[in-house]
Amino acid sequence: MTQKNPFDFKNLIQWSGKTIYDPIEIGDPDYWIPSLQLETLVKEGLQGKVLKDVHGRALPNRTRSKIIKVYTCEALGYPVPKSFKKTQPRFVGQQFDTYAQKSMNLQIWNEGLSPSRRYVIIQVSEDDTVLSVKVINGQELALLDTTGTLTTKYQARLETRADKHELISVRDTDPMLLHVRLEFFLNPSTSPTDEPESGLLFPVGELFNRLSPLVGQSFTDPGMDQERNRGAALHNLICKQLGYSCYGDKGTFPDVRHQLLEVKLQTSPTIDLGLVLPDSQELMDTQRVGDYHPRHCDTRYAMFYANTDGISVTLTHLYVTTGADFFKRFRRFEGNIINSKIQIPLPRNFFS
Repeated sequence: MTQKNPFDFKNLIQWSGKTIYDPIEIGDPDYWIPSLQLETLVKEGLQGKVLKDVHGRALPNRTRSKIIKVYTCEALGYPVPKSFKKTQPRFVGQQFDTYAQKSMNLQIWNEGLSPSRRYVIIQVSEDDTVLSVKVINGQELALLDTTGTLTTKYQARLETRADKHELISVRDTDPMLLHVRLEFFLNPSTSPTDEPESGLLFPVGELFNRLSPLVGQSFTDPGMDQERNRGAALHNLICKQLGYSCYGDKGTFPDVRHQLLEVKLQTSPTIDLGLVLPDSQELMDTQRVGDYHPRHCDTRYAMFYANTDGISVTLTHLYVTTGADFFKRFRRFEGNIINSKIQIPLPRNFFS
């Protein structure tokens, strides 16, 4: 099945006559715009726009918000409505809201994060020029939270045992068996952040075999408060082990999108899972794999336990499982449940 580029989706929406309020099934091959393609289109339509009135003055917040929605409609191929309804989210069909940010502190009012909801975050300069755009879903946004204030944030507990290599799932979920292959040619131009493709997915057992040699390896510890940089160092090692010629990480779920592989680096027993349970049967925000749309439970998880002395991080254990089998090995519990305004400090490199 040929992968569509962002402008294919825009053209199909233009020809369809759909409005932003017409519902679209997540993963619809013609009309649901996956997050990375959505980001490309909105960035193309908004980047460089100056959000000022004809006299060069800053717009009131409500006017600026409306102008951004107009530009976004045009960028995606939707007709601009005469007025924007107060729906949640505002773009019902594509399941997203827009947020214009001059600061790196994202605030979401009057609603909890939803795993399938997308958040189109628009970076605006002090002189009201759109600098960049980032699209992230609720699950990915929840994993950025370091304050512990999100609603229904799931967690699990990892208890190490004597065995340093554990393959929890002996095979993939039944629907994925048609799409995994033990051997295939991985084009050097393929990025680990590309959309997954039928016939270019390793079986879960092969992921385990390829990642097992990483146990015992070490890398430099960037610091106790640098969890994302630690994760990036591990992702780099994993990409090489899987045969990718380049490292890629766009902060999306799952981490190695091309393999439907989520990576966890654990230096403590508490596993943060965000807003989605690994065994959930909800559809993922990806393109279809062949004629099948992956669910969260189809995701493969590679979890490394590690020790650090503040100078080096040493990988000591590996666990590989499907989402469907996740809780056969790891005990689930729920974090604090707090209903209030959500504030998430975005990382400094969020838009880069």
